[in-house]
Amino acid sequence: MTRTGEKSYFEAGTLVAVLTAEPINRFLDYKAPEGGVFVGSFVQVPLGPRKVLGVVWGAGVGGFDLSKARPVSQVLDVAPMREEMMVFLQKVADYTLTPMSAMLRLATRAPGLGDPISMRKVYALGDVEPDRITDARTRVLNVLRENKASRLTKKELADLAGVTASVVDGLVKLKAVAEVETPRDTAYPKLDPMMAGLELSESQKTGGDALRASIAEQTYSTTLLKGVTGSGKTEVYMEAVAECLAQGRQALVLLPEIALTVEFLDRVEKRFGARPAEWHSGVTMTERRRCWRMIGDGKAQLVVGARSALFLPYQNLGLIIVDEEHDTSYKQEEGVFYSARDMAVMRASIVGASVVLASATPSLETWANADAGKYKRVDLEGRFGTAELPDMEPIDLRMEEMETQSWISPALHGEVQSRLDKGEQSLLFLNRRGYAPVTVCRACGHQVGCDDCDARMVEHKYHGQLICHQCGETKPVPTKCPNCDVEGRMAAVGPGVERLAEEAEVRFPDAKIEVLSSDMALSARALKERIHSIAAGEADIIIGTQMVAKGHNFPLLTCVGVIDADLGLQGGDLRAAERTFQLIRQVAGRAGRAEKRGVAFIQTHQPDHPVIQAIMKGEEEEFWRAEAAQRREAGVPPYGRLAGIVISGPDLKAVYDVATALSRNIEGLRQIGADVFGPAPAPIARVRGNHRVRLLVKAAKTTHIQPTLERWRNSIKAPNNVRISIDIDPQSFY
Repeated sequence: MTRTGEKSYFEAGTLVAVLTAEPINRFLDYKAPEGGVFVGSFVQVPLGPRKVLGVVWGAGVGGFDLSKARPVSQVLDVAPMREEMMVFLQKVADYTLTPMSAMLRLATRAPGLGDPISMRKVYALGDVEPDRITDARTRVLNVLRENKASRLTKKELADLAGVTASVVDGLVKLKAVAEVETPRDTAYPKLDPMMAGLELSESQKTGGDALRASIAEQTYSTTLLKGVTGSGKTEVYMEAVAECLAQGRQALVLLPEIALTVEFLDRVEKRFGARPAEWHSGVTMTERRRCWRMIGDGKAQLVVGARSALFLPYQNLGLIIVDEEHDTSYKQEEGVFYSARDMAVMRASIVGASVVLASATPSLETWANADAGKYKRVDLEGRFGTAELPDMEPIDLRMEEMETQSWISPALHGEVQSRLDKGEQSLLFLNRRGYAPVTVCRACGHQVGCDDCDARMVEHKYHGQLICHQCGETKPVPTKCPNCDVEGRMAAVGPGVERLAEEAEVRFPDAKIEVLSSDMALSARALKERIHSIAAGEADIIIGTQMVAKGHNFPLLTCVGVIDADLGLQGGDLRAAERTFQLIRQVAGRAGRAEKRGVAFIQTHQPDHPVIQAIMKGEEEEFWRAEAAQRREAGVPPYGRLAGIVISGPDLKAVYDVATALSRNIEGLRQIGADVFGPAPAPIARVRGNHRVRLLVKAAKTTHIQPTLERWRNSIKAPNNVRISIDIDPQSFY
């Protein structure tokens, strides 16, 4: 429970409880400063020799010599934390078993919140075109055109353009760039909810009206917006955003991939006449602080962001859109373990807001809630305009005569070639990054692994290195075996997208080939330019990983080839079938989004597998019902509860000692009907030099397991170098 009590204001000298963002899992008592302080006020308080950020949470507890109590150093000039936000942070902490200090850190991830309001120089496009243009000057001007709504400092502008500050100064002298004095943090431009959007189809209009009606009630609701890829879900939920803005409330749109924000912001600007606030890792620190402050002041109507945008200090939140709600990137698996989709529903229920969960292939959790009547459901039938859904055809790899070290079957080769002949685009999808997943010595069989993890290192030819996808460790590709020292026998085994691109270059020598993968390390601007060039037809064949499945629209793309559909069906992940179904359906949906009909070819060794059959037939509801029946029978999510416990540390014996002690002390869990499995080595048993051992707790859906889990964790005194992490509702089991 929060500690606000009945009192909301404390006079100078009164003892108040302050929650700090430091790793101290308790409230600290301080004296209210001169002028007093409100509950929710952001403050700076002394902690040892430092001054740290905190929030006044309620009345102090006392119980010590009050003369030793130190006063609050400063009350920050920002909007106080609202009670609903305090309740939300406490509920998330209770659900995820996270210390409140970590929750406050998550809610204050903006720099300089304690800085006084001040002026600064920012830069915008000027009125004059420079007489002499250079590559460096062009880059500066392009950055300013791309960031019209952002207020860039000289350093930010120079860094984004990859130039020195003197280039910016030169353009200022020429008046090609304007230097403006402005308050450090300013309101975002007003959005106009009355502006007309695109003309909607009958299905879209019906869906948009249903969402508007839910928003108009100004009470909590959650709606699944389900529509096939290309059905125009974005324009439909823009109707909900418009209704929310018309009410004077704030809206939040969560996107799963930073690469999607650039195109999405353009759509928002066309729809509402101005760009919204942004919150994601690609935003500058200056903009992050501005965004945080303006949201708290009610001067940002719409926020577009990544999952952490859910923890911003909204003044009057009326709507949360979770686009591609099935996407696994909404689950944070470091620090605070939370699902942004589930926490969005929680936050909306506290403030009386609406949630729209949009997806062509919803998660089973969302589908089950809609099926049970807990969520509303709006379906969009068919694609927008003249576009039609792609045909789905299997390619049985058992019947194909594949060349050694080749992954494009003769049948798929012929289909891609026919599209090249017609001037159409093809996409080859492989859910493996890099060049090859394993580098092996042909002399002794040694596989090159990470020195700090129990994972094989992936060769990346673009980087000229082996990279560990668990910890990011890199090393040069060896010319001789690190195990037997034999020279010239190292070989790359298995395909990654880089290797697939290499094969495509040989098989289609006249084609223009582009690779889209998260390993390309492109800036948001560079990625946008690459996607736009592909959409404009400047590539014949696209080679891609999961990135290409996320919302991109390539009008000339008519052929999709899924290279290895069986890859996702391997392993013991309870969500393997669901994720394979979602991913392949999403990727296939990239084809035929304009006038020309598309075809998706699925290469598989298991054409009769139920998941492959469901994909081919498009029997989505039948797939969800069959998958739901299996999960219900097994008593696993969404029809049961799971909690993953990972014990990790540098000393394997100490890790196992803690895990064994936990496994022998499960009486409390048995009393609530929970089962405990393990301890066992985690599938990846060592990450960043830390050994990892797992336990899994399984309980009935109606069981409130968190209090018992917390007592169980606290019953063991772990060494300082051993960490016990609890993941409620785990999404991955590595």
